[in-house]
Amino acid sequence: MVVSIIAVGKLKQAGIRETCDAYSKRIRARQRLEIVEVRAAGRPETDANVARVREADSLRRAAGRTARIFCLTRGGPARTSKDFADLLRRWREDSRDVAIMIGGAFGIDGSLLDEAEGTISLSPMTLPHELARVVLLEQLYRADTILHAEPYHKGS
Repeated sequence: MVVSIIAVGKLKQAGIRETCDAYSKRIRARQRLEIVEVRAAGRPETDANVARVREADSLRRAAGRTARIFCLTRGGPARTSKDFADLLRRWREDSRDVAIMIGGAFGIDGSLLDEAEGTISLSPMTLPHELARVVLLEQLYRADTILHAEPYHKGS
């Protein structure tokens, strides 16, 4: 099973890129992980609805036809780290590839949210997509350590 993080836009800040690389390396020690970046829809004058539709098309193409799709959205169900670890365990048991989508500046188009198997909320607050990628990678790593009963996770 492969977990793919498919994100609109590139990581521009070196510190965030380094942090993502560090968590990716830890995850890849036990889990196949792909990170795919798709282009943002366009210039600042691009209409938000048009941008979301274009980006949703790019995200779909990057995911392929067989992956289970989950979208990051602040409106998704609240989960603890242990809940997320349980979700990761179920994904592994199903042995199907999973694509986790991170939208661009205008979020993810409703059509893609409707098609997705589920949504994931990292916070009810709006996060910049670069920061969302860091948090998602850290939570994937944390979930794996929970499943392996390692001491990284200190939560109750």
